[in-house]
Amino acid sequence: MKNKLWIVVVLTGSVLFAQNQPAHIADSPAAAGEQSAVAKNKTPDRAAAYYHFALAHMYEEQGATYGRSELLNKAVEEYRAAIDADPTSAYLTSGLAELYAKTGRIRDAVIEAQDIIKKSPNNLEARRLLGRIYLRSLGDMQAGSGSESVLKLAIEQYEQIVRLQPDSMDDHLLLGRLYRLNNDLQKAESEFKTAVKLQPDSEEAVTTLAYLYNELGDTARAAQVLSSVPGAERSAKLYSALGYTYEQQKQYKEAIEAYRHAIEMDRDNLDAIRGLAQNLLNDGQADAALDQYKVIADANPEDAQTYVRIAEIYRKQGKFDLALDNLKKAGSMVQDSVEVPYNIAAIYQAQGRYDEAIPIMVDLLKKSEKADGKYSNGERSNRAVFLERLGSIYREQGNNASANETFRQIVALGGDDNIERGYQQIIDTWREAKEWQKALDTAKEAVKKLPTPQLKMVLAAQEADTGDADKALKEVHALLKGDANSNSEDREIYIRLAEMNTRLRRFPDAEQALDKAEQLSTKSEDKRDIWFLRGATFEREKHFAEAEEQFQKVLASDPENAAALNYLGYMLADQNVKLEEAFGYIKRAVDLDPTNGAYLDSLGWAYFRLGKYELAEDNLLKASQKINTDPTVHDHLGDLYQKTGRLKLAATNWERALTEWNRTLAADVDPADQARVQKKLDSAKMKLAKEEGAKQ
Repeated sequence: MKNKLWIVVVLTGSVLFAQNQPAHIADSPAAAGEQSAVAKNKTPDRAAAYYHFALAHMYEEQGATYGRSELLNKAVEEYRAAIDADPTSAYLTSGLAELYAKTGRIRDAVIEAQDIIKKSPNNLEARRLLGRIYLRSLGDMQAGSGSESVLKLAIEQYEQIVRLQPDSMDDHLLLGRLYRLNNDLQKAESEFKTAVKLQPDSEEAVTTLAYLYNELGDTARAAQVLSSVPGAERSAKLYSALGYTYEQQKQYKEAIEAYRHAIEMDRDNLDAIRGLAQNLLNDGQADAALDQYKVIADANPEDAQTYVRIAEIYRKQGKFDLALDNLKKAGSMVQDSVEVPYNIAAIYQAQGRYDEAIPIMVDLLKKSEKADGKYSNGERSNRAVFLERLGSIYREQGNNASANETFRQIVALGGDDNIERGYQQIIDTWREAKEWQKALDTAKEAVKKLPTPQLKMVLAAQEADTGDADKALKEVHALLKGDANSNSEDREIYIRLAEMNTRLRRFPDAEQALDKAEQLSTKSEDKRDIWFLRGATFEREKHFAEAEEQFQKVLASDPENAAALNYLGYMLADQNVKLEEAFGYIKRAVDLDPTNGAYLDSLGWAYFRLGKYELAEDNLLKASQKINTDPTVHDHLGDLYQKTGRLKLAATNWERALTEWNRTLAADVDPADQARVQKKLDSAKMKLAKEEGAKQ
């Protein structure tokens, strides 16, 4: 009796609902005109239809409540009976289609929804159902396995949905995301802008549009969109988006401030804490970044990626044991990680544990190898990174044959970037080995295989170094295009001309090329590069005051620029002036890159100038292990040993310095330095001979 009474109530409600339902659900004249011939000739029995609908509704609710599939099957039967009683009702067919979707009968749901749309193209609910089904299918599918066709079907439905209901912000956002997924970024931007216009105070709409602009590389517009929201109305999510935008602009201090605001508003927002940590690290505040990553690790001890980031900081600080401990923690959480073993190999390389690093990289390459040699872009990129790391380990080990064999595998991967990358590494290997002719021959081979402007400039640099300077400079000049569309390319060419002319000691030409490159530099980091190169040119000219001014400009813009810190510090220490200041610059550079051989040599030399000979020896020996063929390191060791009364060791190192200079390109040798070291060596040999004579 209770069920019968319930049915009567539902029937009454259903009749009222049917009379007052929205136009896009109610049967319209257009829909009626599209009915089949059978439906046209049959008088709808609405009472029977609503009776069966009520039963269907009851069975559907009971089936959902008790999890009984037979009740859901009965609901389907009752929907069928209701539709048979009233074939003209799009509302009933929509209900059946929705039930099919809920019970996993997706194919039946799609067929029902498509049938409704054929009869009534403006049926919003049917289109929403189809749209949801396609979205769910997209989420379940792997990229490339038919996902593109499903994506297009979803886009078609949501295009119609926003046409039928144009004032729904959520629908415009969803359609914009689908366009974005389809790489139709202009349409995506239009939908996101419409969403913002419909609801200007929606943080979802504002941040989504901003992230799109970031993706397009238009960070200025992204910042403008986010900044348009008054500070008092900004949420933690919006501040996080603003922090990300500043990060893309390399405005790390502003990014830090934005992320701090986000965390103040939502202290449990681990994503904001990650953003803060990353930008503290970008800003050179490694210890502060480490503190934030530790906060994340405490809040989520199972987050493997956090331990990887902590390990990265420890590695950069030279705290290799702590770095390895954290990588092992991460590795225990993610069994098939590629990043963890790769970073372990990088640490072993920094420690000089080459025999342990090599098997790790070989194993990563073996696991990522495909028998048919066919790789996706991502897989090819990963293999190039692995091969580059393995090749660099072989090179540091002194195994140049294996290094270059490995780098040639990068070339074999194909693609302009890989070919350029592989050949550049091979050329660098021969240059470090002071095999100048082999470097030149490889550069010629590279240009023959891929005559890109970049490789042509690499070849020209080798030709200039080996004696054909005028021809080489002419070839690089010929690459200039001189039109507004080629500013970035011409900038790189002027930089190459400046570097070549500096090495050739044609300083006015180098300065002129740098002036032109600076005129084409629009980004702050591009201008910093020019200031650094100009400082290096002035230093080679012995114009030390002008050089210092340029390096100070770099550091004013980027206080954590390790290369500028080292160059300025070494230049001052070598002149034996402003020693405490010089030491400070070099120490900061070493803190930023503790395994850099050139920086360790600078630090050792600064300690020597300050009279701290034990510390000088410790750092100079570390430098000689890293860059053993560098004559300057051996010259410095010779001076240290002489100063500390070890004349034989001094003579040995000065002799080694001269040997290395004799193997070095003329562009890298200052004849005055050679003469000075030769004089010291001759004097040492005379003293040693006298000492030997006195003993006899």
